Amino acid sequence: MSGMLSGEERSSSDGAPAAKPVPDAALVFAIIAATAFAAIVPTFRLGNVSGHDFEFHLNSWMEVAGQWQQGIIYPRWAAMAHYGYGEPRFIFYPPASWMFGAALGKVLPWKLVPGVFIWAVLTAAGCTMFALARNWLPRQDAVFAAALYAVNPYHLVIVYWRSAFAELMASLWLPLLLLFVLRLEKDGHKAMLCLSLVLAGTWLTNAPAAVMVNYSLVLLVGVAATVRRSPRILPYAAGACALGLGLAAFYVLPAAYEQRWVNINEALSLIVRPSSNFLFTRLPDPDHNRFNLLVSVIAVLEIAIFALAVWLSRRRRRDHPEFWWSLTWWGSVAALLMLPFTLVLWQYLPQLRFVQLPWRWLLCLNVAFALVVTMGMRGWRSRCAVSVLMLASLLVVWNRLQPPWWDKAADIKEMADAMSEDQGYEGVDEYLPRGADPSLLKPKTPLLTADEGTTHPALVDPWSAESREFTIAAEQPSQIVLRLLNYPAWRVEVNDRPATTETHPDTGQMMIPVEPGTNKVKIAFVRTRDRTAGDAVSAGTGLLIILLAVWKKRD
Repeated sequence: MSGMLSGEERSSSDGAPAAKPVPDAALVFAIIAATAFAAIVPTFRLGNVSGHDFEFHLNSWMEVAGQWQQGIIYPRWAAMAHYGYGEPRFIFYPPASWMFGAALGKVLPWKLVPGVFIWAVLTAAGCTMFALARNWLPRQDAVFAAALYAVNPYHLVIVYWRSAFAELMASLWLPLLLLFVLRLEKDGHKAMLCLSLVLAGTWLTNAPAAVMVNYSLVLLVGVAATVRRSPRILPYAAGACALGLGLAAFYVLPAAYEQRWVNINEALSLIVRPSSNFLFTRLPDPDHNRFNLLVSVIAVLEIAIFALAVWLSRRRRRDHPEFWWSLTWWGSVAALLMLPFTLVLWQYLPQLRFVQLPWRWLLCLNVAFALVVTMGMRGWRSRCAVSVLMLASLLVVWNRLQPPWWDKAADIKEMADAMSEDQGYEGVDEYLPRGADPSLLKPKTPLLTADEGTTHPALVDPWSAESREFTIAAEQPSQIVLRLLNYPAWRVEVNDRPATTETHPDTGQMMIPVEPGTNKVKIAFVRTRDRTAGDAVSAGTGLLIILLAVWKKRD
């Protein structure tokens, strides 16, 4: 492969022109893509893997695709959540995964979308790993590291047991994080701008991963500055952090500000809080314990192989000390944060608790894992042995601890039908507006009912996710109760005058007062000040990045 000449022709021994060789980049991509494809082969016979978060993500993709048909390009309100009562899901959940999933759903049957999503993301992760590894490793080694990273055991746990599509997508940013941190001193402003795009991309992909990436940034910059005995990269790293956060402000600022309007602390319920999810932690919940044991076995295996590979690769630190020490520290700290004695860090370090699951640090560990294994185990026999061992461990936990769950094409069609027939789907507690009680929300209720007084049948115009109109006649003052959860971003007009809504004390539904006579009611999900501010910050930051790039190019 090393002798390939991209875009050139060679002559055969008889003088006839030979076929054009495959370009090197295309061959590397094909190997990574084929490896990622192999990871999803079982789904062709068994159906879509329906892990913990499968329905959450697929419902989100279907909802977004439906809102695009209504002309809503960037959805904020998930109208079909809680069986039609809605929730502000898309304010709080980063947009990259649900936009990509919805885009796939516009061109592919829904039964194919999860598999294509997984294949595309694993391939992209492998490509970014190759971009990192090629700077320090020979090409063949970089290809192996890329393939190993794409289908590392934790990625397969995500695919076959968790269906955490956004977290899986976040893995493609992690190799680039290390790449641009290590280039900060050499490339200066250019690396800073690239790093800011990586940080913004992570914020827009998965919030727990973004927290881990920002802590990883601090660690990696500290290691690089220490090894080089130079603090020059610190201002560049700080600038990248600020620019990345500013670029993602259109999502981050509303998500942070509007937490006061929802039950966001439900995200830290007993089952998903850090103290309940260290390796080998047990609770009075058999399902939790079974999965925790599964992921703990995989984590311990990876940590053991990583430690062995660090020892075997220790001589390589002479050639690339900054690279080797960065990988060693990053992987080691990630491993330690999965253990119970670090609970004090989870309690007091800012926002770390919202990573929720300590074994999520496998996402970061696997960058170091793939590279250190490649550097420490140079022979193909040892690499094959490691690959077989990891595959065997996955098969063991598959058969002995927890087989994956599967959805057939009919199950996917049932979800799509529920969406098209306005039946909706189950919502998420942490995105519920304050005061709402999902246990009291009854599916298939009328769009609106009169709480008191005498009203005549309402004329309901077609409702969209972010705007609703209806006309109703009342004989006396009445309260109209809607199949809609109240939220501060909703604005209501009755007969073209602003109206003050109330919240149903039990369910959290919106209640609109109407006067005797005919009442024309308009409801719209409006742009709040925090969203406007976030958009302005993102636009300003984007302009600043462009100006810095142009200015640096002229230099």
